[in-house]
Amino acid sequence: MPHIAWEDAFCGEAANCFRIGTDSVGNAYIAVRGAEDHYVTDSREALRDLIREIKAGKADHLL
Repeated sequence: MPHIAWEDAFCGEAANCFRIGTDSVGNAYIAVRGAEDHYVTDSREALRDLIREIKAGKADHLL
């Protein structure tokens, strides 16, 4: 498992909280808060776009 530096959690109005992180070579990760050992990885830009869509209410069903 790579060393991942996790950012503070982003939380929706309900109990949906997730975190993004990066490793030393620039890979990006996203995980549900409290379950960081089960993550999805993609480019940092792709994950930031996903977070923006979720925060805008366009993809809250993904959480």
